[in-house]
Amino acid sequence: MFLILGGGLKTWAQGSFLASNDVKMTISTDRGIPSPELYNPLHLFQAVNPEIEASLSTWAGLQQELADKAETAKDELQLLRQIFQKSHQRLFKKYQQHSTFNEMLSKGNYDCVSGSAALGILLDRFGFSYDIIETDYHVFILAEVGGKKIVLESTLPVGGMITQSSEVEKYLASYAPNQKESSKVFNQRLAGTEASQLDNSIFRKVNLQELAGLQFYNDAIVHFNTQQYQMAIEQLEKAYLLYPSERVLGLLELSKSLLAESN
Repeated sequence: MFLILGGGLKTWAQGSFLASNDVKMTISTDRGIPSPELYNPLHLFQAVNPEIEASLSTWAGLQQELADKAETAKDELQLLRQIFQKSHQRLFKKYQQHSTFNEMLSKGNYDCVSGSAALGILLDRFGFSYDIIETDYHVFILAEVGGKKIVLESTLPVGGMITQSSEVEKYLASYAPNQKESSKVFNQRLAGTEASQLDNSIFRKVNLQELAGLQFYNDAIVHFNTQQYQMAIEQLEKAYLLYPSERVLGLLELSKSLLAESN
């Protein structure tokens, strides 16, 4: 099981979250954490590494292109395929671990978190039923069309939309948790594409807000692994506000402990 280290989270005053043309978290307090009532998925994903200038023109253009496709699509499955394919053509240029949403918009670099975030927002926009699945090292989309499950694997431009029922079941089985397995070390990013059924411990649904928390978690790990514990703590506190999960809490408490030891 996850190691939950002792001690409670310190409560920080919340800053306000800015509009889409300025997605930086206001640092009006000692921690820049967005107000829950102002949560917007697009803004939350852009809030990680906001120093990266990201134009929304490509994003807006993709939505308009898909809106046009929706007018002529013969059915939901065809539109879903268009969403997946056009996202790869317009947004997902190069798979690169730890690529944030802003890097995807500005450079085309993406990973499973930023890719699944884009797909999830688009699926919401066009009224699809879907789940975002969090596993130990990976995130993917499980959509439903006409009662049929369809996997959207953002990291695979070719073959990443899995529609055949037997292949969907095979894919899901590869990530099924092993009940005897304990969770992994905390400082591992969600970026992998390979599943090992022997050591899986996490398989659960998350929403877009929680996925944004996982993007903060990924960013915190970069700082943690370079021993920048204060920066890691700041990102983990934002992650915990969005998604109070075991892995976020575990790394947060570990970071605090290591920071105290280093001072």
